[in-house]
Amino acid sequence: MPAPALADPTTSTDAQPRIGLALGTALYVASVLGTGILLLPTLAARAAGPASLVAVGLVLLASVPLAAAFAALATRHPDSGGVATYVRLALGPTAARMTGYWFFFGVCVGAPVVALLGAQYVVAMLGGAQWHVYLVGAAFLVPPLVTNAVGLRLAGPVQLALTGALVVLVVGVVLVSLPAADPANLTPFAHGWAGVGAAASLYVWAFAGWEAVTHLAGEFRDPRRTIPRATAIALVVVGIAYLALQYVTVTVLTASSDVPLMDLVDVGLPDVGRVAVAVVAGIVTLGVLGTYVGAFAKLGASLGRDGDLPRWVARGAQPGGVPRRALLVVAALVTVYFALAVATGGELEPFVLVHTSCMVAIYAVGMAAALRLLDRGSAGWWAAAVACVLALGLAALAGWHLVVPLGLALVAVAVGVVRRARVPAAR
Repeated sequence: MPAPALADPTTSTDAQPRIGLALGTALYVASVLGTGILLLPTLAARAAGPASLVAVGLVLLASVPLAAAFAALATRHPDSGGVATYVRLALGPTAARMTGYWFFFGVCVGAPVVALLGAQYVVAMLGGAQWHVYLVGAAFLVPPLVTNAVGLRLAGPVQLALTGALVVLVVGVVLVSLPAADPANLTPFAHGWAGVGAAASLYVWAFAGWEAVTHLAGEFRDPRRTIPRATAIALVVVGIAYLALQYVTVTVLTASSDVPLMDLVDVGLPDVGRVAVAVVAGIVTLGVLGTYVGAFAKLGASLGRDGDLPRWVARGAQPGGVPRRALLVVAALVTVYFALAVATGGELEPFVLVHTSCMVAIYAVGMAAALRLLDRGSAGWWAAAVACVLALGLAALAGWHLVVPLGLALVAVAVGVVRRARVPAAR
């Protein structure tokens, strides 16, 4: 059964569910393709050389069962709580609260990373000091908050346009640079197979995101048909995009670069390449932030509905609702995290590690829930079983960075203890 929604006659609704196949695919592509294209190809090439192509292929294959399992869960339980709802149904309220906090408070740490990565490309094109990067990054955070506050009437068409432009521009980067590709750069193929593991770990950031759209599952028209199709199309688009970008990075660029897309386009279009890549960076940044901000807000409203956050933020959790109060909380969180990033000199690695460690925790618990909720022996159940093993492998890679989701889990337990203590007192 779908998770029960809180009946509230005062809640506002935007309209009937609005997400069809085109917009659903766009949301998946934006959340998964994301900012990884801005830097990961060159980082992976630095770690593994031409064998980074193998790393991309391995992570792509590993993402298939994960994406399939989340699609199966979203079609069966379309609720704004997303993974937290699945965990609540399968493992109980405490585990669900942990999962919700991991995503709402932990994964949200990645927002300034996304904004500042895009800003670095824009400033590299225009020229400027580090404070310009902070200024542009802050500016990137505003449009996603505004469009999501209006609702899918505006956010949907904007997201569709941004993702369409993103795909077109990625194809353009590959086509422009491909004539300069030199197959001789593929040898020696491996710089040590340990580097393949390092490159695969880097690409986990790139292929994360299949869980984000589950928070919007209730907004889909005919989710049982639309979500699996959108997931499948997005897998193909994202896989081809990353493999193509990795190939041209390895065969065209002979030196490592902090702005690889800019250098790739400069090979074929030196006069306009930097402008084009700045546009790509802006599109990617706005598209990813648009998807995640909407997911954070929907999750925040559902946590308020279920009593895991103050009930004040619950408004808008229902399908078609616009969670403007939760969006205010998200805006405050993002502002705090962005200020911390600026205060630490724009060092993004700690924020990336917090983000990815929380994602690993969500994947592990989410797949455990899937094994209980999905029909045993079904395609979705087998996908969840494989993904569960993969999540354990990701947890091993995360290592001591799992201390962050552990801390949030302890907070979730403490909140449950306080809630149970208040019930007898209220009686």
